[in-house]
Amino acid sequence: MPLEIKILDYGDIELESSFLVLGRDCGRTRRVLTLGFLIVGGPYPVVVDTGYRSNQIMETLGMRGLQFHENMIENQLARHGVRTSDVRFVCHTHLHIDHAGKDDLFPMNTTVVLNRRELEYSVSGLMHPQYPAPDIKHLIDRLHTKSALRFLDLEITGPVELMPGVYCDAANAHTEGSMNIHVHTADGIATICGDVIYDFNDQIVTPFNEIHDAEPRTTGNHGTSKRAEKASIKKLLSGSRYLLPVHDRPAKIEGGAVVGRLHDQVPGPIVQSLPQRNWFPA
Repeated sequence: MPLEIKILDYGDIELESSFLVLGRDCGRTRRVLTLGFLIVGGPYPVVVDTGYRSNQIMETLGMRGLQFHENMIENQLARHGVRTSDVRFVCHTHLHIDHAGKDDLFPMNTTVVLNRRELEYSVSGLMHPQYPAPDIKHLIDRLHTKSALRFLDLEITGPVELMPGVYCDAANAHTEGSMNIHVHTADGIATICGDVIYDFNDQIVTPFNEIHDAEPRTTGNHGTSKRAEKASIKKLLSGSRYLLPVHDRPAKIEGGAVVGRLHDQVPGPIVQSLPQRNWFPA
């Protein structure tokens, strides 16, 4: 069976708009998705990112969590016939507050996979308080439990195959330890890219306040350089058939451009098509 990615809806977050896209609508509130991903079709289910712990914990960042019963990770997995105990690996694009909040709902014989640099970065204080204490302390418990945690060293090794058709790769953007997860589907490579991209429209399709051709807009929330952020987005656009961020619906990519949007699975039906840009008159 070919590998597929099912979209898990962990609820929404309300936050300041320029946090998502640098300089956009400063001071205005925007509501965004918080998604996770279930990789199926392989020898066992794999989950990528687990959402935020509670609505209350988002208030520590001045944000509003909108997570309801149907958004609980157990209920999202159950829609696909999967229980937390069925999951072999939980992978993290990174460990921010809205990505690693439900790891403690998985048994210790489910292995949490992350880039070693990300756990180091999470306790550096450089992006505090985006790494909340309960989430990181749980990972320390896993650190001291046999086989409950798996470290990757992607900056040194390059891409690592997690299971046939699933590869982890250093993102080199957003946080110092962020990673992308590349899934080889029947319709090409689908890349789960965490928060390297927040908003396809204002970062890539019509980049906010950018005047140079094919120059993406960075997010307003990153711990690396502007050059690294832009380069990482360009690399994603040139190397993947589909891109799946956590706070926007998936996109189909052709020729380095966003040509369509999907909803709840990849590969899957296109729910919105974007016209190709007409550079020259007929």
